[in-house]
Amino acid sequence: MLLLPPGVLVLMLMQQDIYMVANSLDAGYTLNLELDVCNCSSYGDSSVVNRGVDDVTSVGSSILSSNCNEESGTSHSISSAAQKTYIPLNVPDVSKPTINQCFQRLDQGFIFYKEYGRLGGFDVRKGTEKRGESGIVSIKHYTCSKEGCNDFRSTLDSNLSKVKRRRTASTWCCCKVKIVLKLNRDREYFVFKFDEVHNHPLVDESGRQFLRSSRQMTISSRNFVFDAAKVNIGCSKAYGLMKEMVGGVEFFYYAYELDETGHLTKLFWADAICRRNFEVYGDAVSFDATFDTNKYNMIFAPFTGVDKHEKCVTFAACLLAKEDVTHYKWVFDQFSTCMKRHPVVIITDQCPAMKIALGNRLCKETNFMKKMKKYIWSNHLDIAEFEQGWQAVMQEFNLENNKWLSDMHAIRSSWIPAFFRDEPMLGSMRTTSRSESKNLFFAQFHKQADSLCEFWLRFQSAMQRQRNETERRDEESKSSFPNTLSTWFIEDDAADLFTRTVFYKVQEEILAACLDMQIKRMSEEVEGITNFEIKDVKVKEKIFKVPVSKEHAVCSCKKFVMCGIVCRYSFCGMKHIGVTRFPKSLILNRWSKIADCGSSCDMISADYFKMEKGSLKLMNIWFDFRQVLNKAGVQMEVLEFVHQTVKDLSTKVGNSLDGASFSKKDHMAALIGEQPQGELTVLVPNISKNKGNYFKSGRLISEREKAITKANKRIRRCKECLATTHDSRTCPKKKELQK
Repeated sequence: MLLLPPGVLVLMLMQQDIYMVANSLDAGYTLNLELDVCNCSSYGDSSVVNRGVDDVTSVGSSILSSNCNEESGTSHSISSAAQKTYIPLNVPDVSKPTINQCFQRLDQGFIFYKEYGRLGGFDVRKGTEKRGESGIVSIKHYTCSKEGCNDFRSTLDSNLSKVKRRRTASTWCCCKVKIVLKLNRDREYFVFKFDEVHNHPLVDESGRQFLRSSRQMTISSRNFVFDAAKVNIGCSKAYGLMKEMVGGVEFFYYAYELDETGHLTKLFWADAICRRNFEVYGDAVSFDATFDTNKYNMIFAPFTGVDKHEKCVTFAACLLAKEDVTHYKWVFDQFSTCMKRHPVVIITDQCPAMKIALGNRLCKETNFMKKMKKYIWSNHLDIAEFEQGWQAVMQEFNLENNKWLSDMHAIRSSWIPAFFRDEPMLGSMRTTSRSESKNLFFAQFHKQADSLCEFWLRFQSAMQRQRNETERRDEESKSSFPNTLSTWFIEDDAADLFTRTVFYKVQEEILAACLDMQIKRMSEEVEGITNFEIKDVKVKEKIFKVPVSKEHAVCSCKKFVMCGIVCRYSFCGMKHIGVTRFPKSLILNRWSKIADCGSSCDMISADYFKMEKGSLKLMNIWFDFRQVLNKAGVQMEVLEFVHQTVKDLSTKVGNSLDGASFSKKDHMAALIGEQPQGELTVLVPNISKNKGNYFKSGRLISEREKAITKANKRIRRCKECLATTHDSRTCPKKKELQK
């Protein structure tokens, strides 16, 4: 991992390998809504405690019920003094229950109400019922899936931290929405009561796919998967193929360069959603190249960050013909131009060619690595403590003259966390493991034989899956409430504010503040500030200094600066001065459930929203058509009627076009984007030769040639006794000497 302080752009050429690290002081983004969530500390403040924040108020449900969810058009809030309520909008009258509406059977009423819930943005479930003397159901309740109350709260005791508990979340919030069907004298069920006012936000149109009512496979879906299995396409890929049948087109920023013969050598792109994500989550960026994704052997390198769920998110991507200074500098320039600012920190990795062996025995048979990691990766060490620990390890293992370690120590300010304790959000991404994970993700879609067009289409599919997973996590965080384990109201606020993944981290800090802290010194309050010296029973020989006020807290561990999460020492101090609500200044926007609601929409054009709306319309049409087929089942008469209706509709649509034709060019533009106008001057890339690529020969190798190759292969021997039947780890001679 290589890091660099703000304001610097460095190109390092080490043993003919290029490492690029970019950084900038140009940071900062806040959530500019009616609520003052993040204006006080975008990244945390390591020196100021009393920041003049208004009196701390409840920042729980009031924040999450902001206009972010209400402007979707699917739900509508009615403001009241006590609580906001929500009524489904844009539901056709024919799909909305009415008093005295009749159904011949109970299941018909349930199916009707479930479809109303899907269109309105909520799930339904079966409730209580009453039966008559004959055993027939006379009254039946169907309720919102959030009906009921969750009163579970674990008792905070001394053994709580030692017991592993399953992390569960509840969707219940005492919603009173329901429909009651009652049996009349004609043996029909009529709507006796209908409550439609919810006490929770409703799912918008794009989130309907995550409702339980939308996750059931219809008859047509099962038929499609069954037919795909006949040609060796698995269930997952078959369902993905169905999704591709109703896709969308998104606008992109792109740039490219050609060589002197007109062949493509550099290509960079980022769509509107990528750029919006960078605006919100672009405080730390990981950049790492991967290979074998296309038949031209061009390097594929995505820019990766961490979103509000602590999952990988892609900001941009590039294809490069070479790994050299010119190509990398061009990419970073295009990235800065596209995003209109430099990232705060870019993390890249050293090439494997740079790794110099220190000896197997040194790394595996001593505690060298354990001691090195203690000083390299610790978040609690300052620069002086790191320097002292590094020198002690070098002297203990006689490594003062090791060239590679000396070179790494010379650039320690670029990669040791102790030098970056004041850099915002560095703790969320300290290695390129994020990039490596994302490269593995893209590898599921790409093949070495892909052309550029095939590469592009598969990249789009990968991005759609990534964004679909993000939307699913958004809905999970908004629609459920995790179990709290303490009686402190701050934990309830945290559950309201943060995504589920981040909340669990905050919860760990809160529990540790209650169980593992020892206050060594507490000063008198001066101008609203109380100074604490706190010891953690799990961290030896370390005292943490924490100035705390009602509105803010600063800790010498600097966890909030590095990770954006309030540390246990700050929570301990706040608890002792009686803070009961989460201070606004300690709420980092990027971890909140509504993190991306305040981002700028300038980069997303009206055409993009129009095409996104068109994509949703196509998805809804496809869903409705599948519902028709599902109702038809396998009844030939009904299927024939549906078929004839579709043909009649096709004729009417064709006649309404007034003779307008849909050419092959128009079709290709709809599939892969607009075609270039005029003469095409960009030629396909030449085959690149990079150290990460390998070339496969299609020639069949004979058994004789295989035997010759095997005979020439170097024989591996034990380093202790030179035997070929084992290695040094299992050497009998070595074990005897150790006895």
